[in-house]
Amino acid sequence: MRVRLPKLHDGNRRWWTLGAMCFALFMVMLDNTVVNVALPSIQSDLRASLAGLEWTVNAYTLTFAVLLVTGGRLGDILGRRRVFLAGVVIFALSSAAIGLAPTQAALVAGRAVQGVGAALMMPGTLSIISSVFPPHERGRAIGTWAGVSALALAIGPVVGGALTEYVSWRAIFFLNLPVAVGAVAVTLFAAPESRDESTRHHIDYPGIATLSLGLTALVLALVEGNSWGWGSARIVALLAAAAVGLVAFAAIERRVAEPMVDFRFFRSRTFFGANTVAFVVSFAMLAMFFFLALYMQNILGYTAVEAGVRFLPSTLMIVLVAPIAGRLADRIGPRVLIASGLSLVAVAMLLLTRIDVDTTYGELLPSFMLMGVGIALTMSPMSTAAMNSVAVDKAGVASGILSMSRMVGGTFGVAALGALFQHLARNRLAELLAGSGLPATVRDELVHNLGSAHERAIAAANPALAARVGKAAAEAFVYALSGGMWLSASLAFTGAVAALILIAPGRIGHGSETPQEAAAETFVA
Repeated sequence: MRVRLPKLHDGNRRWWTLGAMCFALFMVMLDNTVVNVALPSIQSDLRASLAGLEWTVNAYTLTFAVLLVTGGRLGDILGRRRVFLAGVVIFALSSAAIGLAPTQAALVAGRAVQGVGAALMMPGTLSIISSVFPPHERGRAIGTWAGVSALALAIGPVVGGALTEYVSWRAIFFLNLPVAVGAVAVTLFAAPESRDESTRHHIDYPGIATLSLGLTALVLALVEGNSWGWGSARIVALLAAAAVGLVAFAAIERRVAEPMVDFRFFRSRTFFGANTVAFVVSFAMLAMFFFLALYMQNILGYTAVEAGVRFLPSTLMIVLVAPIAGRLADRIGPRVLIASGLSLVAVAMLLLTRIDVDTTYGELLPSFMLMGVGIALTMSPMSTAAMNSVAVDKAGVASGILSMSRMVGGTFGVAALGALFQHLARNRLAELLAGSGLPATVRDELVHNLGSAHERAIAAANPALAARVGKAAAEAFVYALSGGMWLSASLAFTGAVAALILIAPGRIGHGSETPQEAAAETFVA
């Protein structure tokens, strides 16, 4: 019996293409969260060290963040569909290798390669959507894209916990294989090839090298700053290398005939504003989810799966509202939606400053739901604003820049709030444990393990201290978390103001094949 494939025409081709991009995006975003709940099982099975577990996450983050712009530009030059498919294949093969990994080193290496595949895929999903959808429909498509992203983030901890508990942590990575097969099949069937026809297909190797050097040093410094110490020689050297690499990249890009990143993009206030918003919303969102996951497990006593389920109202609000926000962006423009969304994010953060050691989930729920609505009103209009403010030929590199702003913003958020958290917690513990006889070195060790069973182990040598140490550690955790939420709320409000100032009013690039020319709001050169 022959399977009859649906006939493609201009009316349905782009929706099939959107489906393929959403398949791939689902796989990438699922991998961002699904691994975290499996770390204890990985540690037990492979006898991994704590540093090895950290690099299970960091190796992926590092290569993903560093190569996003390169992946987007290669798609513009070599063909977006071709580079996207290469990324899917690399991601799938590395997932299979991770699932079969016999050692911790093999696992970390596989995660690094997986990040390379994700960096080739992620810009392709947005640039291919931008190339097949006209500007007046792009918001609706990107809204669907953002909703799928949120759905993957929402179910990641639940799926990861279930597979780890009932099958094996290795099943988490094998799950990517059928999704990848579906993405490849639908892409080959429906997605047309597109590229930047204004170039001579010249790859800017010096630009790739200096940008990769600068971003690698920067992301590594952000990831390790709290553990190595921000004033340590290694962190200072990394920050210096990042500055040298990024300055050299900017100098090279101004001189080469075909730069990897055309800095004229940033003359558009809307493009600059969209990237600013991307940095701000990822800073607030990832830092909030990171520390609240610890709070719900270490202070409120939920398991990893139970904590993941309790995040669902936030992420499901994104799934429901993001497509609506995308359609509204097509009709009224993205500026008001972005400013409103970031304002809701800020209000959600302010509500979280009131938590304590006895806060119930019912008290957390309003802030979770407000956060979800705020992120949904921000993310898809932000992406629409960025992609509609550049010419379609440059969609790949523009998507890469936007994705990089999100990744670096999230990394900055976790690092900055981590540093503030440790500072506040250390001071608070010193106050609460004054006169206890615990030396400063022991209190510092408590700061690195706040809310876990570690404080009871430390105090086991003196049982009389156990109750006091446990209570002080929990109170210090909540005090430090509240301070971090004040920082995130302030930044979110600042982002809302920046959106009102920078994002152009009305529909950007509506009905134009070259939206960069249609964006009248530009900086003075």
